[in-house]
Amino acid sequence: MAEIPSLPQRAFTVDAARRTELASAFQSGADSYDKIRPSYPPQALDFALQARPRTAVDIGCGSGIFTEQLASRGLEVSAVDPSADMLRVLAERLPQVARTCAAGEDTGLPENAFDLVSYAQAWHWVDHAKASAEAARLLRNDGWLTLLWNQLDVTIPWVHRLARIMHAGDVHRPELEPPLGTQFEKPEHGIWHWSMELDFAEIIELTKSRSYYRRSSENTRTKVEGNLAWYWLDHLGHAAGDKVQVPYLTHAWRARRRTRR
Repeated sequence: MAEIPSLPQRAFTVDAARRTELASAFQSGADSYDKIRPSYPPQALDFALQARPRTAVDIGCGSGIFTEQLASRGLEVSAVDPSADMLRVLAERLPQVARTCAAGEDTGLPENAFDLVSYAQAWHWVDHAKASAEAARLLRNDGWLTLLWNQLDVTIPWVHRLARIMHAGDVHRPELEPPLGTQFEKPEHGIWHWSMELDFAEIIELTKSRSYYRRSSENTRTKVEGNLAWYWLDHLGHAAGDKVQVPYLTHAWRARRRTRR
């Protein structure tokens, strides 16, 4: 795999105040988020389910994109998210799934209740020590915590530049191991490359689904959209309606909960 050029390694070091500020961007706008954000490749789902869990809780579930994939494999799934608007969209998609509006650090769910705790596109939004402790509390002995991210494949130069213009803050080095509490064994890593077909309007919608854009001033938003128009239409030479395969990758970690003594 090519080296990722000059990406900052700060994915898991945002201070609590800034993390809370950015995360607040997802208290509304769940419909547009759900419309444009991709699901996860089947291989990543297989990776998450390698221990054949029967029960799972998807924390930071958002609109239920990964929750739905877990449910499609026959698991009994619960969903947790601090955004009532995200859970509203999830309820429309998955009315059978139990929903809890809470933070990942304190879900209020019963202990020793799940075989799997998953965080899809969400581990960077929590306090890792507290969220690790809560995940360990929720899991049965030898249960698993799985963390997943979809991100633009910035090993490709033109995609790297696109990510910078979009201010795709969730893009970070795949080899950067996420911090976990001592309740878990050393995580195993998986990575899968794929692509998503997008036109210019969808590139704009994808940009609008990100916390940076949602928390920005109208002036900054206009500037970002203008820069994207120049890059996509003028520099790369695509017509607005052209469908372009945009390279993505999914990277994930899974870690077994240490046995309680």
